[in-house]
Amino acid sequence: MSVADKVRSPCVSICALDENDVCVGCHRSGDEITRWTRMDNEERREVLRKVSEREKRSLIHG
Repeated sequence: MSVADKVRSPCVSICALDENDVCVGCHRSGDEITRWTRMDNEERREVLRKVSEREKRSLIHG
């Protein structure tokens, strides 16, 4: 698989974990960030689904 075929990281270069170990920039957990480079595209897509849900919750709960 070429680099162009890989699911891209949601990183926005605002790297700070909150009290729940979730990045305030990309909404990935510390573990997801650490494992990202070793994940296949299916795992990455699952993380992105979780990221989307976390981002929605953060907008609702501020």
